[in-house]
Amino acid sequence: MSDINGKTRVCGIIGNPVEHTKSPVIHNNLSKRMGIDMVYVPFHVENGRLKDAVRGAYGLNILGMNVTVPYKSEVIPFLAELDPLAGKIGAVNTLVRTEGGYKGYNTDMTGLLRAMKSDGVRIEGEEVIVLGAGGVGRAVAFLCAANNAKKVYLLNRSLEKADCVASEVNRALETDCVTAMALPDYKKLPNGSENRYAAIQCTSVGLFPNVNDVIIDDADFYRCVKSGYDLIYSPWETRFMKLVADNGGAAFNGLKMLLYQGIDAYELWNGCKISDDDAAIIYALLQKGLN
Repeated sequence: MSDINGKTRVCGIIGNPVEHTKSPVIHNNLSKRMGIDMVYVPFHVENGRLKDAVRGAYGLNILGMNVTVPYKSEVIPFLAELDPLAGKIGAVNTLVRTEGGYKGYNTDMTGLLRAMKSDGVRIEGEEVIVLGAGGVGRAVAFLCAANNAKKVYLLNRSLEKADCVASEVNRALETDCVTAMALPDYKKLPNGSENRYAAIQCTSVGLFPNVNDVIIDDADFYRCVKSGYDLIYSPWETRFMKLVADNGGAAFNGLKMLLYQGIDAYELWNGCKISDDDAAIIYALLQKGLN
């Protein structure tokens, strides 16, 4: 990013709150490395002002926006267009300027897929356990089914909610690969050989400061997990991750998902491609910011 002038493009993030966001680290450092005249800033949008914020951003010629809680679904009616994946998931985290309004994308999920690929974790043809059927779990179930997972077991405290999400995903994607289960019924999972499943932890259980909490506390469960992704990145190693690693699996946190959702958004806004080397440098800056 050069000095701000009349040609500088603006991007940002809208949410409530946004004061904690690490996205400026991603985007402003990418602009410096790419030599792109763009600046990225957070915008705190009060409840009830989201429509004003989206229209105002377009009126101010803002190039693109990220959207964070609690507006990822609420923003959809105010968009001119919706990417098919975001439409099926029902959540948007990236707005791209088009003629007549913003187009909504979900780079949270494309970013997660990119992060998993960078760590050598496959979805296609694999059996996946998704822990949690909230907004994130729902999106991850869609992602796994859309990327040809062999089977997706959606575990949630409320079986009714998990069943609703599983039915919705199966219907939308014309598949039957997603199966709902009550969380306490994890012992009914087909075990087969050990280290069989990819598990993705999509709840807030274990988030700082409740670092000793874990959604399932049973070594038998983790012996069946060959790779475990916790979408939390604070603390750096959650108890879920430690249990995966202690029982022979590969454990990962959510920081690379944060990195790649940002990179995917940056590439959409600027029509560029971020190299693996540049991604690694930004990832190191994010890690440094957690210390």
